[in-house]
Amino acid sequence: MLGFVPPLPQQPGRPPSSGHMIVCGDDALARRLAVELRFIYGERVTLLLPPGRDANNPETPLTQRGRAAALFGRMSAAMNRAGNGSGATGGNGSTGGNGDTNAGVEAVRIMEAPEPSDDVLEEAGIDRAAALALVYDDDERNIRAALTARRLNPRLRLVIRLYNRKLGQHLEELLDQAAAVAMPGIDPALLDASTTVLSDADTAAPALAATALTGSSKIIQAEGLLLRAAERPPPRPGEHADPGLCTLALLSSTTNDPAGAEGSDSSGDEAPQLLPDERAVADATGRGTVVLEAISRADPARPATRMGGRGAPLAQIFSRRLRWSALGFALAAVALVIASLLTTEDTALHSAYLTVLDLLGMNDPAEGASPARQIIQILSGIAGLLLLPLLIAAVLEAFGTLRTASSLRRPPRGLGGHVVLLGLGKIGTRVLVRLRELDIPVVVVEEDPEARGIPLARSLHVPTVIGDVTQEGVLEAAKIYRARALLALTSIDTTNLEAALYARSVKPDLRVALRLYDDEFATAVYRTLRTAHPGALTRSRSVSHLAAPSFAVAMMGRQILGAVPVERKVMLFAALEVAGHPQLEGHTVEQAFRAGAWRVLAIDATPPADRNPDLAALPPFDPEGDATPPPSGLVWDLHPGYVLRAQDRVVIAATRRGLAELLRRQRSAVPGR
Repeated sequence: MLGFVPPLPQQPGRPPSSGHMIVCGDDALARRLAVELRFIYGERVTLLLPPGRDANNPETPLTQRGRAAALFGRMSAAMNRAGNGSGATGGNGSTGGNGDTNAGVEAVRIMEAPEPSDDVLEEAGIDRAAALALVYDDDERNIRAALTARRLNPRLRLVIRLYNRKLGQHLEELLDQAAAVAMPGIDPALLDASTTVLSDADTAAPALAATALTGSSKIIQAEGLLLRAAERPPPRPGEHADPGLCTLALLSSTTNDPAGAEGSDSSGDEAPQLLPDERAVADATGRGTVVLEAISRADPARPATRMGGRGAPLAQIFSRRLRWSALGFALAAVALVIASLLTTEDTALHSAYLTVLDLLGMNDPAEGASPARQIIQILSGIAGLLLLPLLIAAVLEAFGTLRTASSLRRPPRGLGGHVVLLGLGKIGTRVLVRLRELDIPVVVVEEDPEARGIPLARSLHVPTVIGDVTQEGVLEAAKIYRARALLALTSIDTTNLEAALYARSVKPDLRVALRLYDDEFATAVYRTLRTAHPGALTRSRSVSHLAAPSFAVAMMGRQILGAVPVERKVMLFAALEVAGHPQLEGHTVEQAFRAGAWRVLAIDATPPADRNPDLAALPPFDPEGDATPPPSGLVWDLHPGYVLRAQDRVVIAATRRGLAELLRRQRSAVPGR
């Protein structure tokens, strides 16, 4: 049943305007994406959610509609507390310059329907919409809705959430072909942006995996580029912090306070500052920094290694006891051959031959031979009796190993310095792949033996513990007391918290990263853990919070190269064409820098006709301190006086508001948009 839900009781629901955006989903990502589009980009949004569960059910604390309203209310309050600063919010308190005030929920149209059918999408205004996001947790539902939407509106920009990456590539081609057939002569640039398939798991996995690394490194792979950033502690009195290539962020003033909390958009002056200028960095005392250390080409992707190591296969088939027994038998046989050489006049080859026959019981009795030969034959026969059970044991062990080759491994006895990963759902599976690509040893804990990531753990020979992490002995079986970090990535906040608290009681200095949805709950958890264990690193991350910016920018017709969490804020890396951006075109790199909004990091100066979409495939260019435009290639050691040209493509670091402002001004600067 379709039901339109007015955002506020005193304000009736308005029909969607032309150019509005529709978000369809059933979990936190849909609500976060609606918040991103409304409060950061100033777009009119229709949010389509499945009907809430029974309101009379006491076990349901908040329905889908209630969760969305609560999130919109918190975001509206945070935007109002932020004041009249630059970004998506104008000086008069309007959002995006469209005349809507930041009053909160009234700007979002909420609908409820079990499925995004033809009638539901038409009621949502699919024929007048500029973009549609399908972010259901079910791939099949997203595909079915995408085909329906493309038929109803061929000009619609589609952003689809799919876990299956190969299927996503084929779906993009199919939907783009459908758009090309429906609109002959469409601009190739518009067609390229008409369908975008993203995975929230792929977007969030690098940031989650980075929390398990020693130190505070942040690595972003951006279309073949490898951007390395690092957190650095506050400089001592009289010292100056090394800015690296540039300072990307100042950490919050409460970072070094044991009772402090990770900063977010609502933290006021204590919040981290993204993309500060040199003066702000110099004036910041007692604050750590996030600096860009290097930009290089990413190494070719290589398959994850097995956790079993590089040892011989025999070590995985036969037990240590059996191998020692075989070695002892071999030494006994060698001793018999040597004894035969010393007591007879036979050659070494003939002595070895006779000894083997004696061991196997195939030689004739040495009746007429010397006493020494007879004694050696008797000893060989006794040793041969030991060979039979050894061979039987080897066969049984090999058979048992082959039978259990497809089963899950148990954590080895001497394992240490590993990462304990809780949960092998969509997110946990992607994080596992990322950790194994980095050659970080992992032990997985999963309650469901049929979980999505179990076959992957089996194929990679990753030690896995099947059991409820809240039960006693499960984390001990994962060798938590020897681990370097704990990544609690189940979909249940309380389970992640309980596991983190218990792990800290076993190992107080353990590095912990929790997947938490609610910002207020995450702040309380962080503050409590920091107070109880000030010397240990604690991080809380929301997958929807990390993934929503990428989906929002795709709704605007662009793509994000990477997203990096800076405490509870997010910094984005994107590739943009300079043409159409009045804030960039004709300005030097130094002039184009906007503190707190965006910074140019690298330039692709290749002419558009010869441009390769893969940044890693571009030839390098050494500017040698020259500010003149290079003829071609990728430049990341930029001269501040380099003048940005319309044909350049730039890699920028930006805040969410800064990127929204760039895209909004570009759209308004081009006639007809």
